[in-house]
Order: sequence, then structure tokens, then C-alpha cells
Amino acid sequence: MSTTLATTHYPPLVIHFGPYLRNLNDREFYEFCRLNRDLRIERTSEGDVIVMSPTVSKTGIKEFSLIGQFFVWVANDQTGEGFSSSTGLRLPNGAIRSSDLAWIRNERWNALTEKDQEIFAPICPDFVVELRSPSDQLNYMQAKMLEYIENGAQLGWLIDPLTMTVYIYQPNQTVECLKKPRTLSGEPLLVGFTLDLAPIWG
Repeated sequence: MSTTLATTHYPPLVIHFGPYLRNLNDREFYEFCRLNRDLRIERTSEGDVIVMSPTVSKTGIKEFSLIGQFFVWVANDQTGEGFSSSTGLRLPNGAIRSSDLAWIRNERWNALTEKDQEIFAPICPDFVVELRSPSDQLNYMQAKMLEYIENGAQLGWLIDPLTMTVYIYQPNQTVECLKKPRTLSGEPLLVGFTLDLAPIWG
């Protein structure tokens, strides 16, 4: 039986550099990422480097719709800053993570110094979204979402177009699993934001 790309899940490559990369400061790690700009790179709280597969073309279309819809809301609402998948943020546990979409309230973002905002801002998003690609392992992405919540995120959506399932993460609540919802509401955190999932499922 042949295996197609759509059903093949590649685990992210984890490079265990131990104390060597753990000693890199944010500027040095930024330079490491810049020298490997074609790769999606994160760093765990233990100092290990994670290299992930690039997003496939169809997932890129879905991500474009996701960010486009959210951009319109952010521009109108003006209570926070939105961030794309190329943004790395340093969580309180020391991990440097990037999500497909993130949002931080203005009062938290503006409380950071200009220097803190410059490279990998030391802050956990208030809202975070991960969009599963055919190459992504579900259990890895679920663990990543839990990490965001444990580090201060107030709302997280893990959207899985492969099974048309959405997992909703909130502090001190059981993960909610929705099968093929038509829309997602960001209330009460994201007042007035509703995501149309038709382009994501299509």
C-alpha cells in the first residue's frame, strides 16, 4: 500500500545540544535562526532545538485565510497586537516558540521595553492558534498547546483540517473538542471575533 503525503506524519527533528545551546542568549539564537532562515526553528525550555518541516502549500492557503480574518478584527478592535507564524516569543519557562497566529493585549505588549520587543519578546501570547499540517504529529501539537496555557495563554485553538476537528484550550478547563464547527467565537477574550472555518475545511 502506498503512503501519500497527506497521511504521512513526520516528527519534528529535535537536536539535543544540551548545555551548549542552553548558554546561547536570545541574540545568539536569533543569529542561529537567521542563518537557517529556510527552516522553522524553536527551542524548548531544556535548550533543545526543534526543526520542523515547512508548511505544505494547501496548509499555507488555509493559514493565509486564518491570518487574514484575524487581521481584519485586530485592525478594527485595536486592543492588542497580532503576530504571524514567523514570530518567535520567549515563554516564562524559557522556551522560544512560534505559532501560526498569536495575539497579545496592548497593555502587556506595551509594558515591555523596546529592547525586549526587538528579538524574541519575553512574553506568552494571550491568544494562540496552531493549524495542523499533514506533516504535523497531533500529540506534539497538543503538548505545545498545553505549554502555552501553562505559561499564561488565556485561549488556544488547535485546528486540525485533516479530521475537521478543533481543540479549545483554556486555563483550568478540560480541553474542548469540536467536530467540524462552522465558526469559532473568540468571546469573551476576543470581543466580536468569529472565525469562519469554511476556508479552513475547504
